[in-house]
Amino acid sequence: MPAYTASAPGKVILFGEHAVVYGQPAIAVPVLDVQAKAIIRARPTGEGINLIAPEISLHNQYKHLPLDDAIALAIRLTLDQLKVPELPACTLIISSTIPLAAGLGSGAAVSVAIIRAVSRFLGHLLPDETVNKLAFEVEKLHHGTPSGIDNTVITFSKPVYFVKGEPIAMLEIKLPFMLVIGDTGVICPTSVTVRDVRAAYDADPGRYETYFDLCGRIAGKAASSIRDKRNPALGPLMNDNHQVLQQIGVSSPELDTLVDAARNAGALGAKLSGGGRGGNMIALVEPHTAENVAAALREAGAVNTIITTVR
Repeated sequence: MPAYTASAPGKVILFGEHAVVYGQPAIAVPVLDVQAKAIIRARPTGEGINLIAPEISLHNQYKHLPLDDAIALAIRLTLDQLKVPELPACTLIISSTIPLAAGLGSGAAVSVAIIRAVSRFLGHLLPDETVNKLAFEVEKLHHGTPSGIDNTVITFSKPVYFVKGEPIAMLEIKLPFMLVIGDTGVICPTSVTVRDVRAAYDADPGRYETYFDLCGRIAGKAASSIRDKRNPALGPLMNDNHQVLQQIGVSSPELDTLVDAARNAGALGAKLSGGGRGGNMIALVEPHTAENVAAALREAGAVNTIITTVR
């Protein structure tokens, strides 16, 4: 029987995390070096949907998953969208090289891959706009009140300048630049930091509005630098953004250690990326310093590094 395959990349937020939830702009880019993949194949015998996801030790039937399971929701939303009551007997295998709960968009990437694979299996591949809409609904399980940036950049697999509630704006990268991504190995779900930032905002809205406004202005300057091919200017902006995120309360000793190590090894700038308090940081590097920065990050405690080019 033929297999139907779909994949989706990871992502990093360059600028604007957390502030994007409060209406400020953010910039995110796909990380093509890591991918989530969904493979679905019909089973001539048997019944139901057999789900296999080795990375999360899942081997179960779709019908046995709870209603609030993200994989089950991605399947159900796709069936509802296509007005199909149920899938024919099949096996759905989900795999991913995207680290979990590390700010690289693993949840959104898995959702996008599943939605595309299931719709392709049913003979009605959904357009990107619909895939994005459905993936956003699944993101609510992961993050509570998501901004929508993860599912957007992952669905379209292009850099985006994102403002919540406004039309999607693709950001053209006129001059490629290189990033080193360093994983602290500390898992902290984005929903936790989003919730805590919300509580802090509610307790002192004036102070946090100032923080978010600073992040928004930094993101705006970064977008202008990218459009004008002034990529080195992104480094100091990363440093500024990280400082604000420290004040917001979403950095951690592990992240700060890696950020300092990257800068000391020759990075043009570095900051945490994503929800914070763990997960990943990013460093802007030149091609001749990339390996040195990656090595310095591993020596400083990074459990994994990725060198990627943003195009």
